[in-house]
Amino acid sequence: MMSPDQTFVYNGLSTRVVFGSGTSARTGDEARRVGVTRPLVLSTQEQKNEAQALAAKLGMDVAGVFSGATMHTPVEVTEKVMQVVAETKADGTIALGGGSTTGLGKAIALRTDLPQIVLPTTYAGSEMTNILGETSAGKKKTLRSPKVQPEVVIYDVELTLTLPPRLSATSGMNAIAHAVEGLYAEDRNPIVTLMALEAIRAMAEGLPAVLDKPRDVAARAKALYGAWLCGTVLGSVGMALHHKLCHVLGGSFDLPHAETHTVVLPHVVSFNTRAVPEQLAPVAEILRSAGPGQGLFDLAKRLGAPTSLKEIGMPAEGLDKAAAIATESPYYNPRQPAREEIRALLDNAFHGRRPST
Repeated sequence: MMSPDQTFVYNGLSTRVVFGSGTSARTGDEARRVGVTRPLVLSTQEQKNEAQALAAKLGMDVAGVFSGATMHTPVEVTEKVMQVVAETKADGTIALGGGSTTGLGKAIALRTDLPQIVLPTTYAGSEMTNILGETSAGKKKTLRSPKVQPEVVIYDVELTLTLPPRLSATSGMNAIAHAVEGLYAEDRNPIVTLMALEAIRAMAEGLPAVLDKPRDVAARAKALYGAWLCGTVLGSVGMALHHKLCHVLGGSFDLPHAETHTVVLPHVVSFNTRAVPEQLAPVAEILRSAGPGQGLFDLAKRLGAPTSLKEIGMPAEGLDKAAAIATESPYYNPRQPAREEIRALLDNAFHGRRPST
């Protein structure tokens, strides 16, 4: 509830959103709408065929397809695609895929200010933000810039129908992390809180339904709607400890992005619940659990998602290093963690222990 004397600031996002089923057919029109006539289509190697098919349907002169996007947006990959941009004289990008491909499009935009159109095929949510995370020399750094805010995002439910259930689960948990941290963000406001709770509710209902029937359009639509809201929260307010830890683990140990978020989230939420119980109580209510951390852990288990860092490739000997990196520089969190507390949190996540709250 908002108090009568509450003062807050809300910055609306400038991205145009096209949501529905079959909306990818409008990609060419949307590109022309923002002045793009010779786009470079981006994808990962795994989605190269889909990117080529999309390029063939745009009805315009395409600069080409670059299928080298990879997780954590390594600077060396960006340097390669920048050469392609220059050689082909591309005047915009169309990113088809998840967070890796979206990140590559943002990295290009940061360096060129070229317009971006994004077609998400996962629930990553980064397409709705002005945030870019880049990895160099084993460390991932993030920045905010209006240059990396996509001009158009086209959500096509049909593009998510073939997303494997396990990837749907981890991508969805990654999205939920954005909404949960929005609830206790330093610059949170009532509008973001409404979006965050609606997002968590939609994902909590949609993801189990997707797991049961992966090609169910209604279930996919609910999950994609929730992911959109989660991404909007991520783009509207600052994040905290959870995202910091995931950037450390991903950048320094090359752990898979969505899986890392899935494993770490319940433990960070349990840690922060002591400081902000009122903000996190609705999460437990939505998940029908005694505590928010427990509810998120149980949801991941229900979805068949990983629940330990050990099973996604984290080396046990890296826990001390991760705790040290995570506490090198100050950042906002409702409960300031000491190094030994981070180490204990990571140990629980490493072994997949169910949180106490």
